[in-house]
Amino acid sequence: QVQLVESGGGSVQAGGSLRLSCAASGYIYSRYCIGWFRQAPGKEREGVAAIYIGSTYIHNSVKGRFTTSQDVAKNTVYLQMNSLKPEDTAMYYCAAKSGACAEFTFMIAARYNVWGQGTQVTVSS
Repeated sequence: QVQLVESGGGSVQAGGSLRLSCAASGYIYSRYCIGWFRQAPGKEREGVAAIYIGSTYIHNSVKGRFTTSQDVAKNTVYLQMNSLKPEDTAMYYCAAKSGACAEFTFMIAARYNVWGQGTQVTVSS
């Protein structure tokens, strides 16, 4: 069973960048889709990106600003966030599901069965 630990969150000013890491023990990159989600207070959890064997999926809401990548040797998946906005403020989670990601469903939280504890991102104006 894969286990996930996020890190890299923090506080930045608008326009800044952060790179989140998702360290995955028991992770075999060819067996799991890793998704990135965020949840702001009072809002639903929102999928923003996913990756499976190098194929990446980015939600339209963050396309052009966020990218995701993986380091197979380190069993780590990254979420690079650029040009951050105050509305990006949220708790960010990585999650895993068996099998491939899919273009139209990677952002559905219910499809993922393993979650990390989350890392807070705060963007000030």
